Amino acid sequence: MRKMTLLAAAVAAALLSGCQQTAEQPNNTAKTATTQQVVQSEVEKANAFFDEVFMRGVMRSPVYQTYLGIKQDYDKWDDQSEARAIEDLELAKKDLVALQAIDRSKLDAQTQVSYDLFKQGIENEIADFQWRFHNYPVNQMYGTHSMVPAFLINQHQITDVKDAKAYISRLNGVPAVFDQLVKDLEIRADKGIIAPKFVFPHVIESSKNIIKGAPFVEGEDSTLMADFKRKVEKLDIADNEKQALIGEATDALKTAVKPAYSMLIGYLQQLEKRADTRDGAWKFPDGEKYFNNALARTTTTDLTAAEIHKIGLSEVARIHDEMREIKEKVGFKGDLKAFMEFMRTDEQFYLPNTEAGKAKYLADATAMIDNLKGRLDELFIVKPKADMIVKRVEAFREKSAGKAFYQQPAPDGSRPGIYYANLYDMEAMPTYQMEALAYHEGIPGHHMQIAIAMELENMPKFRKFGRYTAYTEGWGLYSELVPKEMGLYEDPYSDFGRLAMELWRACRLVVDTGIHAMKWTRQEGIDYYVNNTPNAKSDAVKMVERHIVIPSQATAYKIGMLEILKLREDAKKELGDKFDIRQFHDVVLKNGPVPLNVLEQFVNEWVASKKA
Repeated sequence: MRKMTLLAAAVAAALLSGCQQTAEQPNNTAKTATTQQVVQSEVEKANAFFDEVFMRGVMRSPVYQTYLGIKQDYDKWDDQSEARAIEDLELAKKDLVALQAIDRSKLDAQTQVSYDLFKQGIENEIADFQWRFHNYPVNQMYGTHSMVPAFLINQHQITDVKDAKAYISRLNGVPAVFDQLVKDLEIRADKGIIAPKFVFPHVIESSKNIIKGAPFVEGEDSTLMADFKRKVEKLDIADNEKQALIGEATDALKTAVKPAYSMLIGYLQQLEKRADTRDGAWKFPDGEKYFNNALARTTTTDLTAAEIHKIGLSEVARIHDEMREIKEKVGFKGDLKAFMEFMRTDEQFYLPNTEAGKAKYLADATAMIDNLKGRLDELFIVKPKADMIVKRVEAFREKSAGKAFYQQPAPDGSRPGIYYANLYDMEAMPTYQMEALAYHEGIPGHHMQIAIAMELENMPKFRKFGRYTAYTEGWGLYSELVPKEMGLYEDPYSDFGRLAMELWRACRLVVDTGIHAMKWTRQEGIDYYVNNTPNAKSDAVKMVERHIVIPSQATAYKIGMLEILKLREDAKKELGDKFDIRQFHDVVLKNGPVPLNVLEQFVNEWVASKKA
């Protein structure tokens, strides 16, 4: 990477020299101009290819189109068939061949990064095809059963009659989607890949919730009926047109959605009988090899399960020591375990589990984020144009959804970024963790990173909209620490909450590898969290169940944060007074999501340029 930067600098120097040539040196000037045209030509060719492949992928996915604000296939769902998967594999192989026709040596430094990332992405996609069934397409965290309503409610906007008709078409398309889903589940079952027993009650209950209420039975409107009515009522059309659309949606819900969910529920009830209580990825065919591959993809490092486990244990011990310092500061009498129990149970740290309590949580979290919005100049040079808001996770999915998460804004500005707080169980949302959660999911966390990436100019779309979990979640966790360095977390209990959040991520390293590489049971994982963190037991249960259904994903946070912090501290040592936190953040964010080793190259180049 360093070599490529020097090459680009040499070309730039040659061009500058050419501009200063006199009329007596026409041949050198012409030669330099030709070189410039070749470089530009190959760069343009490469970026055009990257965007062509990215947009082809978008246009093959009606769902992704909607996320990006494109309405071309607004009435359709994605094809999730095995035939489509094989077709996508063949396209990836052709893309790899086409990429090799581009002369990497003629690209500028940034485009060489794009080339390398694109090549790595395609090679990984091809290599990982063998693992395409090593997952659970229906589980308590995500899945087609919950995606359908969440997507229609949160992504499918209705601004005119055509949009409403497209919504109805998507309702009518649910049976075909679920038919493909059941075929996928059966293929996995034949290979011995069935979710553990605990997953099924969650999924079956969530599915049943979708077909509760009108028009399925008498009573209040169902989740989807209420959503459709709410959106259609806002249209500037005659009442009889609104009623006609609502009538069509009612028919679709009764004749398509209800039978589809009933069929899926029946299948899941039968599949549940074949499930067992083995929790780790080690139970999959070639499970150890699969999990090692998953760790490599998630962390973008070559760390082994054993090494990650050891890092986790070390970080847990360090954070426990920092928590003891806060315990002493607030004058608590008792050991750390007793202090954690106090933090877990004392009423002063919890808002009431009422609508008023939940409204206060949202208002306070919004105020924290608004405060950071006013101080962005202290941390960032580039700031996103897109706004962000705080919302509560919808009732139909709050029981099984995660504690908090971020949803990116629409690229066209029609939808802000959203920090979702799950307020189903207020005992799992202590006020002392509110600050850290808001900073992680909102500002300066995921919103700054994801919205800035989406708005980057002169960057291939696959880099603007791509994700590397260790980079993305590493930044999110790093963003919990940065406000402390700005003087926030003034309340020591809130600072304890920050440490509790970091501790939670350190425990993830231990438990994820414990379950998937060391054959820990679900209960052993739960016990580790309960014994080492102040979080509610319900938190521990949800987290362990998340580990089980998404192997390796939760290791990304702490590994990514540790690398960002290491790069920052190394840069500070090298630069001394020349170190600027805003410039450092600019380097981390202005290139979009990248693997950690590439981020290291960017930071090293920035340090070298500052020292030059």
